[in-house]
Order: sequence, then structure tokens, then C-alpha cells
Amino acid sequence: MTVTYRAVARKNPGDQTQAAKFYAQLKSSGETTTRQLVRQISSISTVSAADSTAVIEAFLEVIPLALADGKIVRLGDFGSFSITVKGDGATDASELTRQYIKKISVKFRPGKIFRQSIDTIDFTKIE
Repeated sequence: MTVTYRAVARKNPGDQTQAAKFYAQLKSSGETTTRQLVRQISSISTVSAADSTAVIEAFLEVIPLALADGKIVRLGDFGSFSITVKGDGATDASELTRQYIKKISVKFRPGKIFRQSIDTIDFTKIE
């Protein structure tokens, strides 16, 4: 299995007079649905499709709740989830309220084994 990419020219946003450089832009090969993942899990384990679906659905319930409680969710060698925020700065710490937070994001940090699997991906250039 390989991931495909193409060369895309981009100028330096800080200095538009510099010549463009070429950067890799990944090309998706499609999507995988929850149902497809459930079938794959069931085919390589003793867990039924119904049980796999139930676990995935439960994850969708409990992980956001833990994040909303200010926790980092660690899933062993898979990785961890945490929330990050972006926003505007206040002139004084006492003024900094929720209204200054403009964007909340979820950050995923792969665990050691997950990272090792990702590091072995092959890439193929397409035109």
C-alpha cells in the first residue's frame, strides 16, 4: 500500500519575490467508513461486528466527555487526544474570559507503535 502525492509550487508567503519551491501534496485514495472498519476488525479478531460497532460508538461518547472535562485521553500505543485553543489576547489576565477563545481543536498524538506504522508508509509521485 502506498500514498500518492504530486508536486505543487508554492511561493514564500513572507517574500513573494523569491522563486516558488515545490512541495508534496498528498492525494487521497478515498475514504473508509465505520462499517468497513468494523468488518476488518471482525475478520482479524474474535470480536463480532456488533461488539466492534458498540465499542466505536462508546468511544464517540466517552472521549469527547473526557476532553470536555479537561483530561488528556491516552490510548496506550495508539496515541492520545487533547484539546487546544486559539484566540485573541487580552491586555490584562483578569480580562481573559471564554469570549477570547475563538477556536477549539482536538489534537491527536500517535503512540510509539502507531508512529512506527506510519513511518513505514511508501509514497509514489503522480503527475
